[in-house]
Amino acid sequence: MEQRLSIIAIGDELLVGQVTDTNSPFIASTVEPEGWSIESVRVVHDNAEDIRRAIEQAFERTDIVITTGGLGPTKDDITKPVLMEIFGGEPVKNESVLEAVRGIMERRGLQLNESTAAQAIVPSSARIFINEVGTAPIMWFEKNGKILISLPGVPFEMQRMFARHIFPAILERYSTHEVITHRTVLTTDISESDLSERLSDFESRLPEGFHLAYLPNNGYLRLRLDGRGTDEEKISQIADDLHSELKKNCGKHLLYDRDLTPAEILLEMLKEKHLTFATAESCTGGNISHLVTMIPGSSEAMLGGIVSYSNSVKENVLGVNPADIATLGAVSEPVAAQMAEGARRATGADIAVASSGIAGPGGAVKGKPVGTVCLAVADATGTQTWTMHFPGDRQRVISRASNTALILAIRRLHAGSGKV
Repeated sequence: MEQRLSIIAIGDELLVGQVTDTNSPFIASTVEPEGWSIESVRVVHDNAEDIRRAIEQAFERTDIVITTGGLGPTKDDITKPVLMEIFGGEPVKNESVLEAVRGIMERRGLQLNESTAAQAIVPSSARIFINEVGTAPIMWFEKNGKILISLPGVPFEMQRMFARHIFPAILERYSTHEVITHRTVLTTDISESDLSERLSDFESRLPEGFHLAYLPNNGYLRLRLDGRGTDEEKISQIADDLHSELKKNCGKHLLYDRDLTPAEILLEMLKEKHLTFATAESCTGGNISHLVTMIPGSSEAMLGGIVSYSNSVKENVLGVNPADIATLGAVSEPVAAQMAEGARRATGADIAVASSGIAGPGGAVKGKPVGTVCLAVADATGTQTWTMHFPGDRQRVISRASNTALILAIRRLHAGSGKV
């Protein structure tokens, strides 16, 4: 049976657009692979009545409510009093929390003041989880079969604690004998609708307990095969067989058969082949390098990146021919090719990618609308170029161009590029 929970994000800053709620999507993406779903997400003011009403309404639909935010060292935080009104208890000093807060402040080189020390005053009705990376403790309340877990709003605090401690505790609390398994396939160069038609027969033959989910990303599509049942060995074997069939059905559109990002796939391949990588970026502004260097261990393969936003950097650092820029424009395949080749020369990398395009909202010229991006991949065997047209706003164009550049490099490595 699928389990559901509700999320309440607390904070005036969320409602006025000063801060984007990234916590709710993180919670959703964490619980969903384990067979859980989000019943609702609600954003409310730092107001006692609004918080109380949101909690009561959430409990009408689910037995578990997660709140984020509304906790902190300031005197106007009202979340704890509201929770004590609902679950009972009284304010008590928790020495373990106080010691943890003191340690956090010392590591940050700050003095423990009275307001921050007040974080250790918690409801006696709550089960307390020590926040490993922040000062606001996590509080777990239970009453009449209902559970509320109050988490801090700071994203890196909430995400670490939820993934490492809180969701595992929820799973333990609601453990069943049902086994859930997942297999993933990444595809590219095909639309979701076309892929759905291609896989319609496969989906129609899925055994009971199995489901195929289509999860679009910028530049590629994830197919996640979910299976559930009580016999772990049997479910795993069926999943493996279906996974193999799914990969065959994807044909030339198959990018990878595990749940990795394009940057992770590329790094894995580079390390296996003992190759190095570099970038030369214009319209993507260093985002391709960012996606790669965000991955631990990327220094084994990533040598460097050059953000050649201006034509002078393209010419003077990467060696692009000024005449080509003057006659063809910076957004052209010959310029992208010279950028990639220049990145290889400058860094000594085995393979390099380059991007030059019009991310928008302005900058369009005749024959080159917003979203036009020229990409190139250069290695010891030569240079390939492409002209792409990506729809959407500036952020989407940059994201699509970045992932596509990585995918083109992956394709090139599959084709057998290597060192000189």
